[in-house]
Amino acid sequence: MDLSIIEKYVDKVYGYAINRTYSREEADELSQEILFTAVRELPKIRDESKFEPWLWGIANNVTKSFRRSMGKQRELYSYSIITDPIYEDEVFDDNEETYAYLREKIAMLSRIYRDIIVLYYYKGLSTKQIAKELNIPEGTVTWRLSEARKKLKKECTEMHETALRPIKMNIDIYGSGVYDDIMVPFPSKYINDALSQNILYYCYEKSASVEELAKIIGVPAYFIEDRVENLLKREAIREETKGKYRTDFVILTDKYANFLEENTEKTLMPIRDKIIETLKKIADEADKIDFYKAGKDKKDLFYLYGIFVFTYSTNRYWKLPWSELETKYDGYKWEYVGNMETGEHKRPELKFIYTPNGKGNYTYTSYFGLNGFSFRERIQNKYINVCEDIIFKGHTNDEYSLAEAIQLGYIIKKEDGSLFVTIPCFTTAQIKEFNKIIENHWKPLIQEYKEAITEFINEYKKLFPKHLEDDAYRLSVNLYIDLYTEIISYAQKNNLIEMPTENSYCDVLREHWY
Repeated sequence: MDLSIIEKYVDKVYGYAINRTYSREEADELSQEILFTAVRELPKIRDESKFEPWLWGIANNVTKSFRRSMGKQRELYSYSIITDPIYEDEVFDDNEETYAYLREKIAMLSRIYRDIIVLYYYKGLSTKQIAKELNIPEGTVTWRLSEARKKLKKECTEMHETALRPIKMNIDIYGSGVYDDIMVPFPSKYINDALSQNILYYCYEKSASVEELAKIIGVPAYFIEDRVENLLKREAIREETKGKYRTDFVILTDKYANFLEENTEKTLMPIRDKIIETLKKIADEADKIDFYKAGKDKKDLFYLYGIFVFTYSTNRYWKLPWSELETKYDGYKWEYVGNMETGEHKRPELKFIYTPNGKGNYTYTSYFGLNGFSFRERIQNKYINVCEDIIFKGHTNDEYSLAEAIQLGYIIKKEDGSLFVTIPCFTTAQIKEFNKIIENHWKPLIQEYKEAITEFINEYKKLFPKHLEDDAYRLSVNLYIDLYTEIISYAQKNNLIEMPTENSYCDVLREHWY
């Protein structure tokens, strides 16, 4: 019989070995032994139709022998209870000793139970998915999961569904790239499983080895190794020293938000009324610029003007040491950012979605985080170009994209058949005109505002791990703009400005600046 028949089963044999060993090294060794035996014994089989059951018979016999030999060699891990948990005051409660004890017991469960616990709680798989991955009936999975819980309950009578308590966080990116989360997923999607999140969390404040992570999380080392390899590949962690790994991006926790909540108002208090009055003067003059206003009410455009003011001022006057984003493994420049904030502390944050539109003359930005505005999804390049056509030509040749843009609300078709773009639009010349207005009114306030928040930002930067200094600078620069949301919130609460129109968006088309 041709040896090529064995080649077709290499992956299946390796999968078989993984499901019957305790580490990748053992899986490699077992699969090689099975394949070697199959090659040696192949001449004895004549009927190709009987090959597969014959192969799995060999695999079963080799595995029994392998387990006997490895049982004499394998050393058991010594799992100690966590005594110094990270972020103890913020994340954990008085039952942390109980949870640490449970993680230890999970790691000591026999493999048939432990694997299911890990797949169910840390990988988030359903019983059906686990059955497929382990190649066992779903009923068996359900039974073993139940048995595993019972075994853990014997160790801790207070055990409940959340007792396993894997750390949970939201992971996003900032920077630039072409992603739609359908055909091209965002990079964060590849590191967003529960086990990866736990590794990232426990490697954030200090580096950790695979063995240390296994003990802390309560997951066998070979599961950790697999995720660490992926996290390295995805540039989410780095090897700080030999065999010690460190999370390579910022994870925001309540300690950051708590600092901002405690210090933002008292930092802005001496100057916020002056800022609001200055923004009103700028808005009055900006309304006279003949840009495409998309029928927006003056009170709605006020918020957009304010964003322009803070963005322009930050770029021109408040220069912090800035490190450009490095090019990542996919060729784009971006960085991860994790968030574990509970929401108990208010964080000032002006968020935006930006479409650079390399195939047209105009970019698109949608802002959110300002009270009263609705969220608008990222707009595709083709819709930006159609909007440009309608604004400046009154028609477009791209009828298909026009129909879609109308359906999505970027363009409205009136009863008389005319077309109306719902997004304000600035040419480069109009932006320059706006910037002159900023200079005339805002410049006298710049130094006072800068002095008010420089110390505040310097203290904020000290909260970040030292190896993430570049990230800390970038996030601190954003605070110069983010504080605008606090000024707006204060003005709204004290009726110093009008609330935006219900269901309106804060977005804009801007001509490329060459």
